[in-house]
Amino acid sequence: MKIRPMRPGDADAVLAIYQAGLDTGHASFETTAPSWPAFDGSKLPEHRYVAANDDGAVIGWVAVSPVSSRSVYAGVVEHSVYVDPTTHGRGIGRALLAAMIASTEAAGIWTIQSGVFPENAASLALHQRAGFRIVGTRERIGRHTAHRDQWRDVVFIERRSPAIT
Repeated sequence: MKIRPMRPGDADAVLAIYQAGLDTGHASFETTAPSWPAFDGSKLPEHRYVAANDDGAVIGWVAVSPVSSRSVYAGVVEHSVYVDPTTHGRGIGRALLAAMIASTEAAGIWTIQSGVFPENAASLALHQRAGFRIVGTRERIGRHTAHRDQWRDVVFIERRSPAIT
C-alpha cells in the first residue's frame, strides 16, 4: 500500500468508495456522493490523500474541509476518511489518518474534528487509536433518510495537536 496526495484522476475511485460507505447507512447523513467538482471544491487540496494498492488502484481516501471562514477557526478542520469495504482491517484507515495528521500539523492546524454515528464502532476505535477523543454525543441531531428515516445521534470527536501551542 502507498499513501500519496489525491489527484483529479482519482475522482471515480474516490467517489465510488465514498458511495460504498454511504450505502452502509452508518457513515454519514448524506445518501449520495457529490459530483467531483462539488467534492473538489469543498476539500482543502493540501490535505487530501489516497491509499493505493500495489497495482495503483485507490482503496481509501482522507480529506479535510474548513469548519468556518472566520479567521479564529483557521486552524480547525473537519475530516472524512473512507476505505474500500473489501479492504477493511488492513491498516489503511490508520495510514491515511497518519498522513493527514502530519500534513495538517505541518500547516499549523491545531484541531481536527468529525462526527461519527455511535453504531460505527470500527471508526470510533480507529480514531481513538489515532489520538482522537470523544468530546460528547449530540443526541437526535438529525433525521437520517437512508436509515429508516430515524433520528440519529452523532459522537463528536476531535484531535488537538500536541505540536501546535
